[in-house]
Amino acid sequence: MKRLLALSAAAGLFLVTGCTAGTESSAPNVGASSTNHDPVTIEFWHGFSADNELKAFQDTLEGFKKQYPWITVNATKAVQDDQIIQSVRGGNPPDVALSFTTDSVAQFCKANIFQDLNPYLTASKINPSTLFPKVIDEYTQYAGKRCVLPMLADTYGLYYNKKLMKGNQPPKTLSELADLAKKLTVKDSSGNIKVAGFVPTSQMYENAPIHTGVMVGAKWTNPDGTSAIGSDPAWKSLLTWQKDLTDWYGYDKIEKFRKSFGDEWSADNPFNKGQVAMAIDGEWRNAMLAADAPDLDYGTAPMPVADDQAQRYGAGFIAGTVIGIPRGAKNPEAAWDLVKYLSTDTDALVTLSNAIRNVPSTLPALQSPNLKKDPNFQTFLDIFANPNSTTLPAHINSAFNQQTLQEAQIKWEAGRAPDVNALLADVDKKINDKLKLTAGG
Repeated sequence: MKRLLALSAAAGLFLVTGCTAGTESSAPNVGASSTNHDPVTIEFWHGFSADNELKAFQDTLEGFKKQYPWITVNATKAVQDDQIIQSVRGGNPPDVALSFTTDSVAQFCKANIFQDLNPYLTASKINPSTLFPKVIDEYTQYAGKRCVLPMLADTYGLYYNKKLMKGNQPPKTLSELADLAKKLTVKDSSGNIKVAGFVPTSQMYENAPIHTGVMVGAKWTNPDGTSAIGSDPAWKSLLTWQKDLTDWYGYDKIEKFRKSFGDEWSADNPFNKGQVAMAIDGEWRNAMLAADAPDLDYGTAPMPVADDQAQRYGAGFIAGTVIGIPRGAKNPEAAWDLVKYLSTDTDALVTLSNAIRNVPSTLPALQSPNLKKDPNFQTFLDIFANPNSTTLPAHINSAFNQQTLQEAQIKWEAGRAPDVNALLADVDKKINDKLKLTAGG
């Protein structure tokens, strides 16, 4: 779920992998673990670290143990992508690894960091196209290779503090969001921000362009993989909107306010403390608010959309955690049993979803009567089901592309880039130059 942390780790992938990274293990005897009950211990690395997440994971692994009592799972928490990559290249990978990001799926598959799971799926008679929603089916494969499976999904929406909203309804368009943000902002006599209606800058937690681009229906790439950022007017529209609201606050004032915030993943998150009235965040925030701010009266809604795209209201960005078997895993048969359980078992997915409030990633789990669907969580299930919701297209330079755009956006917001057209054209050039290098590798 921690997209920004995962993005920085994924960027390191381009420094440590080339166009080839060794050969992939041949497909093992799928199902062998279920017929051969010799005790086996497998290593499982994942990125979860919060107490409620770890408790939910432990409960889920106990369910796995009941089905596969001969398999012992040694779980290592708080692992990031760069550790997984280095372990594979060093010849000592875990048997199963989970990544918080879909940003690096293309490189994971292309560089054989994770094994192709298509032979496992075929042998287990699992059809991903009927098991997973379309957007998830797409972001777990690249160039015909499916090297990871989904294990829960993330969707992004708008959280709002009902007390600070003062009876106003959540905005549906960007102009409504800007107007309401100004109306709800509280400043002291020196103009310092005490409460922000909304923090518009791209450095604000989940405001990265990967999440906000969906508000204007922005495109990342052309069909040939080259950058569409400079030619798609939606990006200019979004950046202009964000800068206009930033300028209203004053860049220095809003940055001073933002830098005073506590850690995003702690109880000191400014939304928890009533420092911001509205914020973009993922569905997992529901569980964190229940744990860290149980008395906070809040609501959830889809993110606002461009004023001329009212028909797209209800859409959001979709991504999620992915899981697979690293190249060189010592116990691939038992590893597949765990991957299959965590990615396809309805009870396991519902247990995790109910505990950490991530969206289930299979159609049967989404339809399970055991899935808790309170109104604030239902918002994200609706966003997930919205046909206008999107994910980032799989791309070998996904992390680089995102970082290049966000670095440009930071310059623009700060007033260090006066010409937005030239700025976005330069983003295109950097992305396309990088693509030429990697495509020729």
